[in-house]
Amino acid sequence: MLTLTPALRDAIIATCIRALPNEGCGLLIGRAEESGSTVTDVVPSPNVAASARIYEIDSRVMLRTVRRTDEEGLTVLGVFHSHTHSEAFPSPTDVRQAPDPDWHYVVVSLRDVPADVRSYQIVGATVTSEDIYIGS
Repeated sequence: MLTLTPALRDAIIATCIRALPNEGCGLLIGRAEESGSTVTDVVPSPNVAASARIYEIDSRVMLRTVRRTDEEGLTVLGVFHSHTHSEAFPSPTDVRQAPDPDWHYVVVSLRDVPADVRSYQIVGATVTSEDIYIGS
């Protein structure tokens, strides 16, 4: 399970909307626990692919975020990105490019209003949906 505050969920959606017509993206940081992961902050990234079909986190954002998590005793928990015209489910490209089997992969569909936000675990070619708990 992935836990987010309403403000962090809204920040994820806002990042994705600001990136239109391209996919928006960013990193999730926080604490991983046995019962699930709690996101404490989201780090927006430019989509260096500059595409409406794929996303790529800026390597400078990744480096700064890893340094920050090391300093603050946190973890990079995963990544979020948007699908501008399709459902909130990882595409075959998303699955192929998933870098870490321990990460949470949040996909935001901007196809409809309100935006649909879902989270997945991707291990190899296996995609498993996971619950998102929106709490305070």
